[in-house]
Amino acid sequence: MGRSALALTSGSSTILLDYGVQINREPEFPLHVPPKNIDGILLSHAHLDHSGGIPLYHVRHRIPVYATRLTFELSRILLNDFIKLSGYYLPYEYADVMAMLDNASPVSLSETLEVKDFKISFLEAGHIPGSLQFIVEADGGRLLYTGDVNTNETKLLKMADLDYGDLSAVVVESTYAGEKHPSRGELEKAFVERVSEVVDRGGTALIPAFSVGRSQEVLCILEAHGFQHQVYMDGLALEANEVMLRHPEYFRDYELLRRALEKAKWINGWRERRQTVKKPCAIVSPAGMLKGGAAAYYVEKVAEKPQNAIFLVSFQIPGTPGRMLWEEKRIFVNGKPKPVEAETEFFHFSSHTDGEGLKTLLRSVKGNPKVFVVHGNPENSERLASWVSGELGLEAVIPKVGETYTIQ
Repeated sequence: MGRSALALTSGSSTILLDYGVQINREPEFPLHVPPKNIDGILLSHAHLDHSGGIPLYHVRHRIPVYATRLTFELSRILLNDFIKLSGYYLPYEYADVMAMLDNASPVSLSETLEVKDFKISFLEAGHIPGSLQFIVEADGGRLLYTGDVNTNETKLLKMADLDYGDLSAVVVESTYAGEKHPSRGELEKAFVERVSEVVDRGGTALIPAFSVGRSQEVLCILEAHGFQHQVYMDGLALEANEVMLRHPEYFRDYELLRRALEKAKWINGWRERRQTVKKPCAIVSPAGMLKGGAAAYYVEKVAEKPQNAIFLVSFQIPGTPGRMLWEEKRIFVNGKPKPVEAETEFFHFSSHTDGEGLKTLLRSVKGNPKVFVVHGNPENSERLASWVSGELGLEAVIPKVGETYTIQ
């Protein structure tokens, strides 16, 4: 998982589908594809594991990048924050992000794009605001690249569009191929009940959440279920809020989003932060895994009292503070482990589809395509590939980094 990047070549033309980074202490990039060979870059969505390497192609070159307007604006936020946190280890800087955005060519769901020998159409992915799937046509073949995809609608987004038609090849993610997600409706109801319970008894409910998508979805869930208490919002999510409010066309229910964001109080500065954490309320704030951001401050204060609660709603990578909190009910304060007195609970609000969703997606494909399974751990990739070959009778491949395949 991470470092998503796919190079497609037809005749003398080459395009990249995503070019991400794997975020470790030192970010890891995909294999290098010489810029002089690339005619365009298609960006499926703003997350750094898909976008984080693209500025490398704008240090000295001016390669066009294609994505939705919203994806470009959210990418700017995430890439600039990435530089702020990891700049010492990065081979590009702010000026290169700006050069990337200067070469942005916005696309929409309704259009078809031609890049030399390639013809590209776009489908809703349902993953985060602005996310896309691509269908790329060349030499009589049609390839589907799902990127990250969600086949269920949420309070924030429509579900992925599965109207693919005949395909020659499918490149599909497998992040949760081995899991079944809980019913979204039941999960939302349980979540709102728990947050209400904490605030009703005079506690503070901290909800660390990813700044792009998850924070806004949480507010929509609370609003849609009639949450009666004050919600505060902080961190990088505030900048993402402003961007999203300018792009109503990307949301399932823009009025719900607008209402939820207007009712929430946006924190401005440390004085408000210190006052808010003492109140009975819900606080939604990045970072979703508690690696920095305003949530790192809040968690230290909220953790001290048993009437408070910390509700994790974002995936927690092993080794992160959020994962430690979830598994061990401890946090680090000033470099020392400290037990958490507040209640803790994890709610699996995933923006990726689960195993059943991936099967539904693949059953909707027509033709006899070769299926390439990517973006998952080895077990999930193998599980999905085995199902594709066994149940659908299609050739399934788990490509290795750097391998080349020919699509007929």
